[in-house]
Amino acid sequence: MPGPILDTLLGADLAQRPVWLMRQAGRYLPEYRALRSEKGGFLELVYDAQAAAEVTVQPIRRFGFDGAILFSDILIVPHAMGQTLEFLVGEGPRLSPRVLDSALSAFQGAPERLSAIYETVSLVRGQLGPQTTLLGFAGSPWTVATYMVAGEGSRDQHETRALAYRDPGAFLAIIDAIVAVTVEYLSGQISAGAEAVQLFDSWSGSLAPREFERWVIAPTARIVTALAQRHPKVPVIGFPKGAGEKLPAYARETGVGAIGVDETIDPVWADKELPGGMPVQGNLDPLLLLAGGDALDLGARAVLDAFAGRPHVFNLGHGIGQFTPIAHVERLLQVVRGWRAR
Repeated sequence: MPGPILDTLLGADLAQRPVWLMRQAGRYLPEYRALRSEKGGFLELVYDAQAAAEVTVQPIRRFGFDGAILFSDILIVPHAMGQTLEFLVGEGPRLSPRVLDSALSAFQGAPERLSAIYETVSLVRGQLGPQTTLLGFAGSPWTVATYMVAGEGSRDQHETRALAYRDPGAFLAIIDAIVAVTVEYLSGQISAGAEAVQLFDSWSGSLAPREFERWVIAPTARIVTALAQRHPKVPVIGFPKGAGEKLPAYARETGVGAIGVDETIDPVWADKELPGGMPVQGNLDPLLLLAGGDALDLGARAVLDAFAGRPHVFNLGHGIGQFTPIAHVERLLQVVRGWRAR
């Protein structure tokens, strides 16, 4: 029997909403911080399959979430494509050489770097009960490309956007390469035991509508189509953060099985505008979870009520903050698990 998250992603409208939280395995948990200090750097932890599996299951042990999300990072794909990946303390991830400075063809691919991730998935699947859905993930091509081109994150992705305008043919080649690796990567996760996968497009909100169609919707549709051919029963969740009014087009045109909704979207509007019956995921503001109290209860119930007429996986609108109190997560779970669709 599939767990409630997988059931929901496949179209079941359950009275009690299943729940998991983006970044639920991470820095807000003392057990994670202890393991991280023992293992050293973030990347070393990701590539240590035993340790990464332990991190993945930590929030399941503590909270009993209905889903476990693979502990990894969206930049594993460019690392496997041959860029050097570093996580600098206080500065975030860095990729080198930048695609702005070096031709993509000069990179020496290292697909063996994906093997540890598949091992993590397999180890986690062996530790979860049948009711806990294991979710794999990857970054969407546009978001991954922004890091590959600029070498790091930025507020408005101006260097990548300028390259896409200036030389769309060259930028398409970058997107094509990312699509190819991402299909293999997600397929490998599914073969290792992932029951659903999510595509994170963290920077999709920076694009104008026509560019959104070209660099977000079209590449995502290619990935979804390829995965459907290989794994027709595995749902793909699309999460285009910042998409705003472009969200319904993304839902209709990419072919994703479920849509993640960020905290900036009115859930009542989303329920009205998204395709009828399409499973949704989201969209509590992570800052409400940090704040706690009555505001948290009211916010969570507002999300639950807004999506009461369709399949809904309760989640945050983005990742849980590292300073979020454990007690606030416990309180949120009480609210979600105490709510029932009428």
